[in-house]
Amino acid sequence: MISNVPMSHSLDRTFAALADPTRRALLGQLRTGAATVGELAAPFDLSLAAISKHLRVLEGAGLLQREVRGREHHCSLDATPLAAAADFTTEYVRFWEDRLDSLETYLRSSRSKPKKKRRSAR
Repeated sequence: MISNVPMSHSLDRTFAALADPTRRALLGQLRTGAATVGELAAPFDLSLAAISKHLRVLEGAGLLQREVRGREHHCSLDATPLAAAADFTTEYVRFWEDRLDSLETYLRSSRSKPKKKRRSAR
């Protein structure tokens, strides 16, 4: 696993950025297209400084691209880091699918076996 250290750091930053509901909501807004910081902040009951901190975390994780035009900061989504996160979680989906398939096989085989009758204690 030592060879995956750079990938792990990137994945850590992605999951840390996604861990906050405000940041997930900001990414959701950016799915529809680029927006200014003011446009992104409008739906939230947070200060512009707080929104800016969230945007810096997203930017640090590589999930947001920022372009400064005059005094306006235009932000756009860069979903590239999400591919690594999806790959990581896909491995666990396979794990649980395999486990559930095994459970299904076990349950089907246990249904087909005749049940032993219990003797009543009298």
